[in-house]
Amino acid sequence: MDDSTTMQTSPPPGTFKSKVGLVLSCVGCMVGTGNIWRFPRIVANNSGDEGCLQFILVWILFLFIWSIPMVLIEYGAGRFTKVSTILSFKRLVGLKSSWCGAWVALVDLGIASYYSVVLGWCFYYFCYYLVNDLPTSYEQSYATFNDFAVDSAWPVFFHFLSVSLAALAIAWGVKSIELVNTATVPIFLCLILFTLIWSLTLEYAGEGLKFLFSPDWDELAEARLWIDAVSQNAFDTGAASGLFLSYAAYMTAEHSIVKIGFLIPIGNNLVSLSCGMLTFATVFATRLQANDTIEEIVDILKDNGPANTGLTFIWFPLLYETITGGRVLAVLFFFALSLAGLSSMIANVELFVHNVKDLGVKRWQATIGCTIIIFLIGVGSAVNLQFLLNQDFVWGFALIISGTLFLYMIYRYGVRNFRQDMFNNYSISDWQLPLVWEWIVKFIAPIEAVGLLVWWAIDTISNSDGEEPWYGFSPESFMACIVQWVGFMAILVTINLLYVKYWLNVKQEKEDKNPLSSHDTHANSHLSLHSSLHSNSNPSYGTYGDEETKY
Repeated sequence: MDDSTTMQTSPPPGTFKSKVGLVLSCVGCMVGTGNIWRFPRIVANNSGDEGCLQFILVWILFLFIWSIPMVLIEYGAGRFTKVSTILSFKRLVGLKSSWCGAWVALVDLGIASYYSVVLGWCFYYFCYYLVNDLPTSYEQSYATFNDFAVDSAWPVFFHFLSVSLAALAIAWGVKSIELVNTATVPIFLCLILFTLIWSLTLEYAGEGLKFLFSPDWDELAEARLWIDAVSQNAFDTGAASGLFLSYAAYMTAEHSIVKIGFLIPIGNNLVSLSCGMLTFATVFATRLQANDTIEEIVDILKDNGPANTGLTFIWFPLLYETITGGRVLAVLFFFALSLAGLSSMIANVELFVHNVKDLGVKRWQATIGCTIIIFLIGVGSAVNLQFLLNQDFVWGFALIISGTLFLYMIYRYGVRNFRQDMFNNYSISDWQLPLVWEWIVKFIAPIEAVGLLVWWAIDTISNSDGEEPWYGFSPESFMACIVQWVGFMAILVTINLLYVKYWLNVKQEKEDKNPLSSHDTHANSHLSLHSSLHSNSNPSYGTYGDEETKY
């Protein structure tokens, strides 16, 4: 067998080695604690007197007109450029727009820093109920969480454990990422399926499903429902988070990113819906046996608790205690939750590390440095629940801004050119990206982004009160959010401008003396970029994320 044959039958270094590993890594990138910890509570918060179907339908609508289009932008840009967010914006839009990619990375950093704390809670609860009985009263369950999260230093340790495990999983690049996800993702999917089937066998479980899938159409007039639907769907799928752009850098022309970009988000939302069914069935089954009314049960589902932990960490152990074998099921539940959170945490850490590595730092150095930064920032959330609540509020909604920046990327590149260059003319065996995708990202998505941000601002301001005014700095105030957004964005833009004005001039002087040393002479030329990525005889080979070779 000659060398050319070997090249075309063996995956190049720095890419996913199997389709199964690729798919499971992409699934793990999406499916996480947001499906189990966040989705059921958001559904309940937007329920009416009759049920929740109105929210589910709007949530599904945003899957197709926001999340999937955004995920496809990330897959296309990542596979085409073979780099992470900062350099992708630089190469596709221009050097002056590098700050946009840095913003996406910053949002990821903000989410990762508190997400690892929540993941640490999952690890703790899994370990705790291995050796302790379930609580028998609300006060006892609340005290269990309070003793751990408020009155002890254990959250810092488990936060450190979460970040460290994610760092180990990405230490060897795509090889270790693929290996870990191939092992963990099937386990937690099977555990969720098992727990769902078990919950459906409970007496009165049907009443919970009936309420979940019954409509209350009057609720569609509530602005909060639409805002929560798009933000939850973005949180569910990771749309516009940059996670898929980072993973797509390890993909080739043989990887069917249009199929992946359509089918995996749909599968992810089915997981969320399954978690909602599991939760509603369990809560209704146990509380109807205790003679609670529907209104009281819905109040339980809406119970946020400290830092939005009420349903998962306070009520679920209490509900499982009322069922035969409940402790075993509780342990399995928190084990599944831990694995789901870890797979998402891996993707978050990888995005940040990938950005640093693309700037010229060796992977092991970038991994250690980024892990330390994420840990230090996350300590605030680990020791103060109000700080965690603020970070969830600020950076969760910031995903909509990230989505707007991705729209800016393809407008500057050219929407039709993007569809042809990144998908239809690039892939070897894939679905053709349809023209309707262009219409969505050209006309519908911008209206969504602007409209929802305005709606969010109005809703946040109007719902403030005298104790927590919108212009104050409470955890979920409008001003606390805007100050962080504007402050960090100003810093990124300033750094970008200084880089262009000063460092680039020095670099240009060196290149004028030695033209052959330049690697970025044509960085802003789409034709030159396309040529460099397809310089080998097989169009699936280029420069890959795990290799030290740079453009």
